[in-house]
Amino acid sequence: MLTNYIRTAMHKATYELLEDGTFYGEILECQGVWANATTLEACREDLQDTLEGWIVLGLRLDHTL
Repeated sequence: MLTNYIRTAMHKATYELLEDGTFYGEILECQGVWANATTLEACREDLQDTLEGWIVLGLRLDHTL
């Protein structure tokens, strides 16, 4: 169940190449979940790590996902 949630959220991610050559990614449906990295792949990995932390914190705080 959790794996499917993460997979679905990551499919909703948007990425942008910034003027400084880095990549910015975010998941709008998950407030505060964003990442910035030097490569697109690193940005995806950082974004997923951020999402996982966001989920864990939300569960600890009894938030509805």
